[in-house]
Amino acid sequence: MPIITLTTDFGEKDHFAGGVKGAIYSELDDVRIVDISHSVSPFHISEAAYIIQNAYRSFPQGTVHIIGIDSGLNPENKHIAVYLDGHYFICANNGIISMLASEINPEKIVEINIHDRIDSNFPVLDVFVKVACHLARGGTLEVIGKPISELKELTGIRPVVNREANQIIGNVIYIDNYGNVVSNITKSLFDEVGKGRPFKITARTASFNKVYTNYSDAINFDLPPEKREEDGKKLALWNSSNYLELAIYKSNPSTVGSASTLFGLEFRDTVTVNFDAT
Repeated sequence: MPIITLTTDFGEKDHFAGGVKGAIYSELDDVRIVDISHSVSPFHISEAAYIIQNAYRSFPQGTVHIIGIDSGLNPENKHIAVYLDGHYFICANNGIISMLASEINPEKIVEINIHDRIDSNFPVLDVFVKVACHLARGGTLEVIGKPISELKELTGIRPVVNREANQIIGNVIYIDNYGNVVSNITKSLFDEVGKGRPFKITARTASFNKVYTNYSDAINFDLPPEKREEDGKKLALWNSSNYLELAIYKSNPSTVGSASTLFGLEFRDTVTVNFDAT
């Protein structure tokens, strides 16, 4: 049974997500629909890119992913369908796919050209659904679009390494439900530049000189519970996607606070790694 996933900024209140699902079932009843997220911040392209980048690999090859973020059609925001890493992605050419394509080159990209056959003011419901169901049936990309070779780049999403190769300047690209702050600095880049040297990570007033693999690694469980530093302990770690994340152990944005609130960090704020000179 084919799988179609949905990632949108529709939220849960309105009818949009339900309408897309109904349209898919009207086109193709033998299909499984999976919601990745409908809680992406409105028009937040990099947030959507981070979510889909870290979710799609869990699905089987051949899955079709509809991404309904900033999908209004205009001369600078064309609709595309992409075959990348064994998966199909349908979205606007607004930079979302460039984050996925930073490590894996797409095998095929087409600019969707079936709009003149569809009367629509809701492209995710109409155009994206038509394309997704066509692909889920085993159809080819060439039928629904003309091949193109370039994707719009998502600017400001890549960290910068200085000329002396002793500093990485990154940015906050995502804040999760726990208020943990995810930067665009990957472990592979960190290791490549750092070469095992001592380092200091800074983000506003917070600083770190160690990066953990798991949240609990920051806690000394050899100590009795009353002597452990747990609540409110700040830490840096490589998250499950191998991005540098700044966190508070067992944080809760509504009560004890979170990395975002306690460190005063928001989207695009700077995260810097300085390595000792060699």
